[in-house]
Amino acid sequence: MNPFRWDVLLVGFVLAVPVLALGLRGDFTTEEVVSRLPWCLAAGWAAVALLRAVVAPPKPAPERGCRPAARPGPVDEDAD
Repeated sequence: MNPFRWDVLLVGFVLAVPVLALGLRGDFTTEEVVSRLPWCLAAGWAAVALLRAVVAPPKPAPERGCRPAARPGPVDEDAD
């Protein structure tokens, strides 16, 4: 799964909002904010991957194909 899908970016942005707010408030330095943003993207990717795995419909069971009838082998007339 591509880590730059719109849903992954959206979840990553939602997870990054508190980090950005702490940076704006002055609790985090710019370096700390920048170093934590990739972790928000990684957490968004993991959350979306887990959600997609749980919500995905189960794979269909493989079809059991009909096999052709077995051909009878040569009949041995002297087997009596």
